[in-house]
Amino acid sequence: MAMKLFMAIAALAASGAALAQTPDASRFGYGPVFAGHGPHASVAADVIIPEGTVFKHSFDGSERAEDGQNRTLIAAARFLNMHAAAGVPRENMALAVVVHGQAAQDLLTAEAYASRFDGAANPNAPLIAALVGEGVRIILCGQSAAGLGLDETADLLPGVEVALSAMTAHALLQQDGYTVNPF
Repeated sequence: MAMKLFMAIAALAASGAALAQTPDASRFGYGPVFAGHGPHASVAADVIIPEGTVFKHSFDGSERAEDGQNRTLIAAARFLNMHAAAGVPRENMALAVVVHGQAAQDLLTAEAYASRFDGAANPNAPLIAALVGEGVRIILCGQSAAGLGLDETADLLPGVEVALSAMTAHALLQQDGYTVNPF
């Protein structure tokens, strides 16, 4: 568990999160939404989240995880964990992850993933199941799926939705009041 936490923190550092040169794993933990995903730290913040705030937020992911879990999926779990820990009611948070490009391969079933990556297990499957179980929408760009030769029905993990394109998904989400994560 400690190694998993350290790897997740290292992924945060690599993704541009504001961490010291050497991550201090002692400040990070999991929960309250996901017990094993989305590490976050308690922070004495100056910017207060007003009572009654509702988050409708989307993430955009195009880079496939080279080793471990996809950083964009981790970020969505972290968003839920840290805001719930900060007192935002779970029912006040709606999230979507729009996936395109090479990251589409992180959404594959065990069979489809293994056939593309020398029999390897998809390390993203448990995180995707947890996110979908919490109502997070995982939306795949249909154009990326077609370009990568994916079968939109048979190759995708349960709960993954397919949009005409990532651009379409983002436009529809924004029309529904979702903000887009800028990084």
